[in-house]
Amino acid sequence: MKANAERTALLYRIRQLEWDALPLDPGSARRRQLRNAVVASSERFLQEIDSVKAYEEVENPGLGLLDVPIGEDGLAIETALDLLEQEVIRPGAHPASGGHLAYIPGGGLYHSALADFLGAVSNKYPAIFFTGPGPVRMENQILRWVADLVGYPAGAGGNLASGGSLATLTAITTAREAHGLKGADFASTVVYLTSQAHHCVEKALGIAGLGEVQVRRIPIDDRFRMRPEALEQAIAADRAQGLKPWLIVAAAGTTDTGAVDPLDALATIAGRERCWFHVDAAYGGFFLLTEHGRAMLRGIERSDSVILDPHKSLFLPWGSGVVLVRDVRLLAAAHRFTGHYLQDAPSDPGEISPADVSPEMSKPFRALRMWLPLILLGAKPFRAALDEKLLLARYFHQEVQALGFEVGPSPDLTVVTFRWAPRRISLKRANQLNQEILDALRKDGRIYLSSTLLDGRFTLRLVALSFRTHRQTIDLALQLLREQAAALSG
Repeated sequence: MKANAERTALLYRIRQLEWDALPLDPGSARRRQLRNAVVASSERFLQEIDSVKAYEEVENPGLGLLDVPIGEDGLAIETALDLLEQEVIRPGAHPASGGHLAYIPGGGLYHSALADFLGAVSNKYPAIFFTGPGPVRMENQILRWVADLVGYPAGAGGNLASGGSLATLTAITTAREAHGLKGADFASTVVYLTSQAHHCVEKALGIAGLGEVQVRRIPIDDRFRMRPEALEQAIAADRAQGLKPWLIVAAAGTTDTGAVDPLDALATIAGRERCWFHVDAAYGGFFLLTEHGRAMLRGIERSDSVILDPHKSLFLPWGSGVVLVRDVRLLAAAHRFTGHYLQDAPSDPGEISPADVSPEMSKPFRALRMWLPLILLGAKPFRAALDEKLLLARYFHQEVQALGFEVGPSPDLTVVTFRWAPRRISLKRANQLNQEILDALRKDGRIYLSSTLLDGRFTLRLVALSFRTHRQTIDLALQLLREQAAALSG
């Protein structure tokens, strides 16, 4: 009797908990209500995207979120969306705006947003072929398309990562293992890069246990590109000291200036010196879709590894990165592990599972957000948009110089550096003036620029990369800069 009573109580409690958990699995009517409210919110955002400020300064941004703590009972969808729109979406930078000309802006393709929705609803697991054959085949199809774009051979392979930082860590770990580096080797091992290299490279070296390696910053020319002859001299000097040259890191579009290193010449040096040649093409990689990009990035096909960020020059939402290695066997050797709980998942000899070539075991269905826009639109509109941005950067470079601004080199890609530097003022004062210009533009908010420091000079940057950035955006930027220069001159 006691056992029956306990069983009855157990079943009643299970049934009660099932009922209490039902909101997690809404029915069709409730799904429609939620979906309609979310779509309406997204439409409000998109309908205002051409007029919304690229940077919105508000007092205590996002603080209203703290006034609505997560409790036992939920809110109405309308209340939650209003909180989202006012406290999360409104303040700060708007990378979805064409006026976002700062840093290296992310994209935000609508087609990718729909793909993310489908990927989250279906919740397919994309890391192992046995459990997610379709997502794995899709990821490998996307990677092969990118490898063909780069010019890699059939034996190349890679992984879709969260972005350039994780992709760089994956590449550096592969290079470490491919060269058989052990702890005792690190202090005598040398890495070559420039002052323009992204900080994620040295961060990855540290995470990969390579913090003791020697890092050589190779001199750059007046266009901020690595000088091949200086690299050769540095390698020769290190060999003479008994050190081991290991890794050459080149850039196909630096963050600061957009410079593209002489990849072909550097590849020749790397091959001769038996160094691993890695190219950071996070920003510039997808310009390979254009004739100009293919000419600028000649030699990238000779690299041992490369990273590209689709959330930059392919306009995808944040969280999209690609790492490719010329010989996928080296990538797999550096990352393949298993556990007893995976014994039911046999490997498929025809498909590489992402979990076998990446630090990640759990990952979202990233391939879908790249596959859907490409399969729906084809490559043509992406190529047109990138060609447009290349021309917009050249146009801005010419026009801002005509306004009296001092300009940096003509852009390799779509980053333009410039500064207001009237004659007979000190460097300190010039730096102050450019900071004032930047602050005034951010306060105005219609366009959003960023800055960097080049040889001690506070330098303004304009990056034409958003697919919503067009001629009228650049003309607005020029108008506002003209007004700022006039105000400072007056």
